[in-house]
Amino acid sequence: MNVIRARGNFDRAIRNTAIRLADRTTTSQLLTALRDSIGVRSTPIGTTAADRLMDLLVHGQDIAVPLGMTREMPVDAARSALERVWTTDTFRSREKFAGYHLVATDTGWDAGAGRAVEGPVASLLLLVSGRRAGREHLTGEGAERMFA
Repeated sequence: MNVIRARGNFDRAIRNTAIRLADRTTTSQLLTALRDSIGVRSTPIGTTAADRLMDLLVHGQDIAVPLGMTREMPVDAARSALERVWTTDTFRSREKFAGYHLVATDTGWDAGAGRAVEGPVASLLLLVSGRRAGREHLTGEGAERMFA
């Protein structure tokens, strides 16, 4: 129903649903619901463990970065999440980064062809998931061109 209400736009449906919930719920109620969900181990239909890992890593940075907090990503976990983002169409990463060769300098991951964009796997994960955070750690001819 929420996706229909948002005219098929999944991102808009999530945003609008969150706004409606926040409008009818107090801060105390929201915090209680969040705390109550900590132990929940159900999986949304159509998602994988790699999807949940990516959500945890990327959205953790979405919270930490604006607060000025450092939140390290384990390299192996970030690599798994990056592989998931790259190989699924969720973020259209292969399309957006056509012409670039992404290379993780702290693990053996690489993908694409073209101008090199090199850096820590965590920074590449943030890049391909559409975040600005971490760009300062990316180098190479592709990074120079991409961020010019």
